[in-house]
Amino acid sequence: MAGNCLPPVNITGSGRPVLEPNEIECFFLSGVDLLCEDDPSTSFPHLKSGLLILTTYRLLWLPDSAASGGGAAGAVPLAAISHIFSVKKSLRSVFSSPRVRFQVSLSPEGRVEAVGSRSVVVTVVVRGKGDCDAFLAKFWENWRARAWEEAGSGSSNAAAATAETATTSSSGGIYSSDGTVRMVGVSGILRKEQEMWESTDRSLQEAFQDLNALMGKAKEMVMLAEKMRLKLLSGSNSQANATNDEEMGSKEEMQDWLLSVGIISPVTKESAGALYHQQLSRQLADFVKIPLEKAGGIINLIDIYCLFNRARGTELISPDDLLQACSLWEKFDVPVVLRKFDSGVMVIQTKSHSDEEVFNKVKMLVMKPDALRSGISASDAARTLGVAPAMAKEHLLSAESKGLLCRDISPDGFRFYINLFPEIDRDDVHLVKDREIYALWVQANHSHA
Repeated sequence: MAGNCLPPVNITGSGRPVLEPNEIECFFLSGVDLLCEDDPSTSFPHLKSGLLILTTYRLLWLPDSAASGGGAAGAVPLAAISHIFSVKKSLRSVFSSPRVRFQVSLSPEGRVEAVGSRSVVVTVVVRGKGDCDAFLAKFWENWRARAWEEAGSGSSNAAAATAETATTSSSGGIYSSDGTVRMVGVSGILRKEQEMWESTDRSLQEAFQDLNALMGKAKEMVMLAEKMRLKLLSGSNSQANATNDEEMGSKEEMQDWLLSVGIISPVTKESAGALYHQQLSRQLADFVKIPLEKAGGIINLIDIYCLFNRARGTELISPDDLLQACSLWEKFDVPVVLRKFDSGVMVIQTKSHSDEEVFNKVKMLVMKPDALRSGISASDAARTLGVAPAMAKEHLLSAESKGLLCRDISPDGFRFYINLFPEIDRDDVHLVKDREIYALWVQANHSHA
């Protein structure tokens, strides 16, 4: 098992790896083996035929079984890699699978760690399709960038700041060690808040100067939005008794908006290559979970297209890419499906969504005394079902096709009524069984002509 030596990797329901905060996927390779050639007795496992994902922090290896939510996935932290070997071109290498070799540190227990007592050489064997040279270049780039150290220094700086605040608070006095006036009391809190919002305002102004600046600030904006969302959540919990319903409603709307601001590591054609639509399909399956819960288990494909592109920021996708990603869900074990109504409207719905449950709600609505007299509209059904009117109309048309409802078309639009004659086959409504009556009808029409 990979977990005996490598740090484990959590997998989402669609088979995508769960990334660490601010971790970004950079390259995908399929059909990859990971093996340790120089020391057969080592505890490093021989991992065969899996998906290798290079991120800014780790090398992630996912077995084919992980695509359906099973199997053991492992990671090699880039911090544990002490050396990456250059690829030597030879005649033999032309006819064999491309290989990339690097050296990792192991603890005395044989686990891959940043600081270890010994090291082994691990070989990446690329048996599938993929640009090994491009992978090696990106591998070198990420390893040298050492982005994991920046994340660690950020958390350590925060801890140091907390410790410093505790020290200065306990020491007392209005002057700090460097002679400046310490910000204490209510005035200090207000001043600190003012400086924070001024810094945020400067970041927003810089980000929106032009498109290039916006693209450069995209990651920073996502992080800022997440901080603002967490602050709103903490504020709503601590001040729940001191705010009215209107303020709480506006805070909830702000939280929902911030949740959809961005995906930190969107799947791109540059990083995924030939696996682009496959990985895009899995990321989309994870993304639609929250919107589907809020929409009652079914949502229009156009709405998802807008929400998903807004979350991807500058890495927009085309409608064809979205449709192809949705169509691949049939091959994956994911809890969502793409559905097409008879009218041609396409929606995304959860597999647990039940049409019978919707029909029961519609039947209860249409059997009310007012509805028996004047019928119901798509807007009436939308309020009951908690969906958009366009989606409610599709449900009403589906109920009509099942013989539950019948419609009346007037200048005011469609009105639906309970079908009082369910035993009549709607496909044979206009069939004339009595030929004598039909002959009289034809004669009457000829006489009028």
